[in-house]
Amino acid sequence: MNDMTAIHDTTVIHDTTANHDHSTWFLNGCVSVRLAAAQGPDRISIVEHRMAYGDGPPLHVHHNEDEVFHVLEGTIRVQIDGVDHVLRAGDITVAPKRIRHAFRVESLSGARFLTICRGSDFESLIAQGSRPALMPGLPPMHRPSAEQAAAFAGLCLANNIELVGPPLD
Repeated sequence: MNDMTAIHDTTVIHDTTANHDHSTWFLNGCVSVRLAAAQGPDRISIVEHRMAYGDGPPLHVHHNEDEVFHVLEGTIRVQIDGVDHVLRAGDITVAPKRIRHAFRVESLSGARFLTICRGSDFESLIAQGSRPALMPGLPPMHRPSAEQAAAFAGLCLANNIELVGPPLD
């Protein structure tokens, strides 16, 4: 006899692919939070990224969250604990929490992909470190000044993400 009762909370988000009015510019990319951690009891966060060829964040560590990468368009190279993984449309990999990782867009036409985390650390970093998208598409590419880079590193630490090295070449 089974004494367990299952209770299912279901969250349905309709037509998220058309929901680009909530896009923000984060670093040199365009991001949209497709599912916020606060929207469900499991605290899953899904973020869509659009980034240009050669772009990627510094090597970093998420202290509290695994980060799942699911490539929708293009090719990205994800380095996890020093090992490179080339992901193409349809491919998925996981960067476990507390493991150094970074990624770089390798396709000339850019890439579109999802990151999925359980928790809101990365989502909070995006909310605090992004700016409104002033037009459709990607922001103008720029390298941060030393002061901007230090401020971003501090913002990352405040969200349990530690920058530990440069972006991938």
